[in-house]
Amino acid sequence: MSLRIRIVALALSASAIVGIANHESFRGVAYTPVPGDVPTIGFGTTEGVRLGDKITVERALVRLLADANKFESAVKRCAPVPMHQYEFDAYVSLTYNIGETAFCKSTLVKKLRSLDYAGACKEILRWDKFKGKALPGLTKRRNEEHQKCMGN
Repeated sequence: MSLRIRIVALALSASAIVGIANHESFRGVAYTPVPGDVPTIGFGTTEGVRLGDKITVERALVRLLADANKFESAVKRCAPVPMHQYEFDAYVSLTYNIGETAFCKSTLVKKLRSLDYAGACKEILRWDKFKGKALPGLTKRRNEEHQKCMGN
């Protein structure tokens, strides 16, 4: 098995960006994914989005990359420990979906900081709920992120 890489040397892989885009799916008009959630557009962008906003695929891809960069930085800042590329990709995908604050304050990060890598990966599975209710799409995504995190 390969050695973990210093976090500062990691960057989100191309396959992880494609994975995020696939999980998020493209929507050209802002919508609310789940009643009570925030408006979302493109490939899961929420910042500054209002219902009725429109976006092209090209512009949505630019925002996807900018958002991914922001969440890469959050993972590096909040969990500054060596990781495998696949672990890093899984955590950035999770953070892209749950947000920087939730990730940084999570038990998952506490486990990472104590170098409990398997325990941190397992924590991904806990993030499949919206307002306390498990959502099938989130459960599927979390299972895939967990498998990626474990190197499968």
